[in-house]
Amino acid sequence: MRVLHITHLYPRPYDQLLGIAMHNAIKALEAQGCIQKVLSPTAWAPFPIMYLSHKWKSYSQVPNRDVIEGIEAYYPRYLVFPKALLLASSGVRMYWGIKRLVREIEPKFPFDLIHAHMALPDGYAGMLISMEYRKPLVVTFQATDLDISANRSQDCLSALERVFSYAKQVISPSPRLAKAFVSRFRIKPVVIGYGISAGEVFTGNSDLLSAYEGRRVLLSVSRLISIKGIDLNIRAIKQLTKKYENILYLVVGDGPERTKLEELTRDLGLTSYVVFVGQVSQEQVMKYMASCEVFTLPSWQETFGLVYVEAMAHAKPVIAVRGQGVDGIVIYGETGLLVKPRDLDSLVEALDFLLSHPEEARAMGERARKMVLEDYTWEKNAEKTIELYREVLNER
Repeated sequence: MRVLHITHLYPRPYDQLLGIAMHNAIKALEAQGCIQKVLSPTAWAPFPIMYLSHKWKSYSQVPNRDVIEGIEAYYPRYLVFPKALLLASSGVRMYWGIKRLVREIEPKFPFDLIHAHMALPDGYAGMLISMEYRKPLVVTFQATDLDISANRSQDCLSALERVFSYAKQVISPSPRLAKAFVSRFRIKPVVIGYGISAGEVFTGNSDLLSAYEGRRVLLSVSRLISIKGIDLNIRAIKQLTKKYENILYLVVGDGPERTKLEELTRDLGLTSYVVFVGQVSQEQVMKYMASCEVFTLPSWQETFGLVYVEAMAHAKPVIAVRGQGVDGIVIYGETGLLVKPRDLDSLVEALDFLLSHPEEARAMGERARKMVLEDYTWEKNAEKTIELYREVLNER
């Protein structure tokens, strides 16, 4: 089975964590016999556009082709406007950006189907390629499609409706998003959650345990962007230091908000309570997961939130935002706690509960680990996806 993946979210030299969930899913499919290539369309950033910002300069440094852990990935350029201007037509522009490359690789790689990992623009471009080559299209939608693109304009909504109506199958990464999708588009998706590799779970003695001995360690692993709620965690720490003098908040990851978050930490006098670790390897991420007491990421825009699942696999209670993609996997009081979006009081209350009830917190963590290892691994994800691929191909 040959699969052509289209995703503008895929690891690249300047950001190895970008689209890591897509990469891990594709790796698991490869291990179960799928033959694959990845098209990761990237914003065209010629001079002088490349000097607009650090982000645009990064686009200019992306290679045209790369091989990541045996997966061949191409990074064709297409026209993107700042601030997501003209989003409704972005799928057409992406199509024109990848059309020539598809024509070049198709003779040596006659793909059986196309899998787009976001509806707009990836799915729209995939739809046009599907029409041209008469190959079926599978679309995995993301929270961005539902929460942002569908509400941006009538033209964006119409583009999404066209993609979802055309696709042979639509995949939802979580039960919560599936319900919202049915309500909005009247199409029933197949739920296939993201996961972790059981072998990645750290089970040894971490040197971090001795480094932070005597501290109550809270952890976030995230790109440092505003929607992740890292600033809320920092403000919550400020309120908790009087009761928990040995509290320590570790922030793993990097991003455009880092400088602002570091300034907030200094302004609140929390430099001895908040540590910005920066970006580390996946192996190191797992060590940090194993070494914390609570994982907290009050992000108000999450398709699935793989890092929550990784923390749960390490038997850690997690704090997430109610109504996001991980809601239903993080079950309130069972595998973690859910807080209101952008609500500091709700977050402080949840952190205080887990820190003041360590036995209950540990029990939540153990239930979380059991759930993840039974239902949310990349192996399970690949099995379900391949079954769906076969159904789609048999319908032709």
